[in-house]
Amino acid sequence: MPNWFQAQIQKAFLEKNRHQIKILNQCWFYYQKFRL
Repeated sequence: MPNWFQAQIQKAFLEKNRHQIKILNQCWFYYQKFRL
């Protein structure tokens, strides 16, 4: 997982930003899917 992505996720979790976490999860899912 890229550093910038981990930073974004940690920030979202610290702020308990569910909307942001959901978006980041979707982005990560697509990133993994298309990288293969």
